[in-house]
Amino acid sequence: MLRVLLAVLLLNGAVTAATAGDRLDIYFIDVEGGAATLIVTPAGESMLIDSGYPDYGGRDRDRIIRVAKDVAKLDHLDHAVVSHWHLDHFGNHAALAAPLKIRNFWDRGIPERLEEDAKFPERIALYRAASQNQSKALKAGELLPLKSGTTPLTCKVVTASGEVIPNAGPANPFADRHKPQADDPSDNARSISLLLGFGKFRFLCCGDLTWNTEAKLMTPNNPIGQVDLFMVTHHGLEVSNNPVLVLAIDPRVAVFCNGPTKGGHETVLTTLREGKSLQDIYQLHRNVKLAADQQAPAEFIANQEDTNSCKGTWVKASVAPDGSEYTVQIGPEGKPRKYKTRS
Repeated sequence: MLRVLLAVLLLNGAVTAATAGDRLDIYFIDVEGGAATLIVTPAGESMLIDSGYPDYGGRDRDRIIRVAKDVAKLDHLDHAVVSHWHLDHFGNHAALAAPLKIRNFWDRGIPERLEEDAKFPERIALYRAASQNQSKALKAGELLPLKSGTTPLTCKVVTASGEVIPNAGPANPFADRHKPQADDPSDNARSISLLLGFGKFRFLCCGDLTWNTEAKLMTPNNPIGQVDLFMVTHHGLEVSNNPVLVLAIDPRVAVFCNGPTKGGHETVLTTLREGKSLQDIYQLHRNVKLAADQQAPAEFIANQEDTNSCKGTWVKASVAPDGSEYTVQIGPEGKPRKYKTRS
């Protein structure tokens, strides 16, 4: 009888583990206004998009390691992507390569110099060493080689190095909302943007892509369609998040990877709230410059404190095995809120 009971308990445990492992998980890791997004697929494959700031006593590096090892139970990273060559996005790729072996490095290609960063040559040397000069350059239209299972999983590059996918698809009804800004010569405009699909679920992450490149992608037609989850571009700065993109993709849930004083701009929040399908906005940080009614409700903000006392609480989205619904929660103790994937 005891033997039978043990067998039943083990079987139940195996079923529970298998069910949990069938989900697609997306962790938005707090790196104080940088960016670090960890994706774990149903096949157990992992992908980190950007890695926050270096220095600060290893603060951002340690937060990424903590989520990867202690929360997601990873001992390596299958893929590490650099959206563009600004320090708050690739600052810890080299430092992570020792505690978390990185099997594949992806970027937009490594330039010889970066006008906005005089220290780029020495910083990129660390990345070259960690990747053993084997990083792979991504181009618009390519697919990252992620394993797909019963529920189809894809990850498509929609922008890279200032290039965009062909402007096919239905007419964008918000095309006339584009008001050109001054040309952006920085590497932000060359950001890699990724569109992740899991069944009907769709997640868009555009790094720090800026206004005019967003319009180049989305006018006059909408080649992306609508999405369920949107990582608000460029930490929620108003030089990005062109209404021509934000309103056309019409997200149900949006997540700001902002800091206490970086990103989370009121104008971006206003644009998002114009969306017909928007249900909730999450912020990694309270914007200390804005009043409470100018940002997400307190229960949707992961970190209320300033940088010095911040605990680095993460936000997690978890998609059902068939891609039909997903939950979003704040930290390990947060109550998961349920959302239906749009059809």
